[in-house]
Amino acid sequence: MKDDKQYTEQGFWEKITTTAKKAGQEVVEKALQLHYTAESSETPRWVKVTIYGALAYLIAPLDMIPDFLPGGFTDDLGILAGTLSAVIAHITPEVKRRAAEKLEEWFG
Repeated sequence: MKDDKQYTEQGFWEKITTTAKKAGQEVVEKALQLHYTAESSETPRWVKVTIYGALAYLIAPLDMIPDFLPGGFTDDLGILAGTLSAVIAHITPEVKRRAAEKLEEWFG
């Protein structure tokens, strides 16, 4: 279920894998936690809609601060952090584990 036409799984993985180092571990960690939470069949619809909106902003080619500028991921981090705080009750230990494993794979 992807309610935001801007969000695609392929777009998410392309953005994350091509900009992970530039975006930084904190941005990537939050994005992965949200992504894995949205994948869960136990996650309520309103949470998925909220998450997909935030992830759509992350992968959008244009945003408030272009990603290629210094500090360009600041706005993305703010959106992801705000979304995480809104849906924190739905982020399970399993989601955190999966995100941590992927971070270890990418960042060492």
